[in-house]
Amino acid sequence: MSEPDAPQKIRKGDVKRQRGNRTGFSTGANSAAAARAATLGLVEGRVPEQVECLLPNGQRVMFNIVDGHVSDPLAHAVSIKDAGDDPDATNGAHLTADVRRIPGGNGIALFGGAGIGTVTKPGLGLEVGNAAINPVPCRNIIDNVREAGMAVLEAGDGIEVIISVPGGDEMAKKTLNARLGILGGISILGTTGIVRPYSTAAFRASVVQAVEVAAAQGQKSVVFTTGGRTEKCAMRVFSQLDESCFVQMGDFVKAAFQSALKNKMEHIIVGAMVGKLTKIAQGLSVTHAWKEEVDRDLIAEAAIEIGAPTELVEEIRAAETARFAAEKLAAMGLSVALHRALAQRALITLRTKYPGPHKLTVLACDFEGKPIVTLDEDAHG
Repeated sequence: MSEPDAPQKIRKGDVKRQRGNRTGFSTGANSAAAARAATLGLVEGRVPEQVECLLPNGQRVMFNIVDGHVSDPLAHAVSIKDAGDDPDATNGAHLTADVRRIPGGNGIALFGGAGIGTVTKPGLGLEVGNAAINPVPCRNIIDNVREAGMAVLEAGDGIEVIISVPGGDEMAKKTLNARLGILGGISILGTTGIVRPYSTAAFRASVVQAVEVAAAQGQKSVVFTTGGRTEKCAMRVFSQLDESCFVQMGDFVKAAFQSALKNKMEHIIVGAMVGKLTKIAQGLSVTHAWKEEVDRDLIAEAAIEIGAPTELVEEIRAAETARFAAEKLAAMGLSVALHRALAQRALITLRTKYPGPHKLTVLACDFEGKPIVTLDEDAHG
């Protein structure tokens, strides 16, 4: 028997690296499917094991339904979220619909139950105090219930729908909901109903929402960071700022800056480690490894500028990662100088790509999340 081929070593960022491309469905689409199935249960006396659901984008898709049962005037159905090849914190969530006929009621009323977050801050496009069911999935759930429950509505009765998610409060801890002011559970999201692999549209949208929440609270500064360690670093350095000012932008530099400018932020601060800092200096709109590699020539030029020996500069050009340069130069006592040089390049790039009256600051952090250098730049208009 021949030995299996050894897996090919493919460096981070190599476009040949394979990844899944199976689409999935949003929490909104699963909620609509569960609500439609439960409504059919009210009408027909039995909840189907599969239901064809209308998505916000106009497609009709079959969903499996579990735990369906009817106890007039109530019906219950569950749709389990499958996020495809881009699993998130809500992958596997049991989107649950409890539907009730309201004798003599008027139309369709939709509510959030256990595991659905409650909106506590303005700026999200949702009423404070209401369930975190975004407008598009809200309309989509109601549209599906209306189609399935037309017989109930035409008979002069109303329909009450309660969407819940067992364990939603725990799932929410892995999201940005608490920072956005959505407490006690997850949000029901989805502008199309479909989750496309690695599009991370929900994360991008949460970045924009976080800036809007900060602006709605009257904040004039925003601190964009690339992850948890850089955020903790930034919170220590800029401890005078309110928590709402801190936004984990992840890889979405362009979306973050566009939102900050739209909301007229007066001071934009960016916190990053050497790899993302270099990519920001390169001018990338999205800094994910899949999109583009770190420009080692840029790091090499910075190394030359701070007096690194020629032999090391060439090693940096040939290296796989920015971390290699950071560690080698740190060993020579040049860590602050390197990060200052990269921060200066990042400031120039960000000013050029996102002009405006705002002040810019770049914070460079080390791999343990400790500050190395903070570089300010006053606005030039």
